[in-house]
Amino acid sequence: MIFIKLCKVRKKLTKESIAEATKVIRRATKEGVKYLNIYYTLGRYDVVAIFEAPDEKIAMKTAMMVGDIESTETLVAVPREEAMKLVE
Repeated sequence: MIFIKLCKVRKKLTKESIAEATKVIRRATKEGVKYLNIYYTLGRYDVVAIFEAPDEKIAMKTAMMVGDIESTETLVAVPREEAMKLVE
């Protein structure tokens, strides 16, 4: 399953906070999460992460891992080709 995580950073971005986030990414990877891309953004959210996870529970666990660092909103993403099959 593909997920899009929208993140609002709670702490000031420093080398230490980025290192902390990197540790979380490594832990999530051990849980079966594969990060496809991570973007730092301007606007309402500070970071957008696109990742694959085996299921919703693992995606939720990943979101809980970063609670100290950032607030998140996670979306389930369905590829266009699959979504179009639902319309037919």
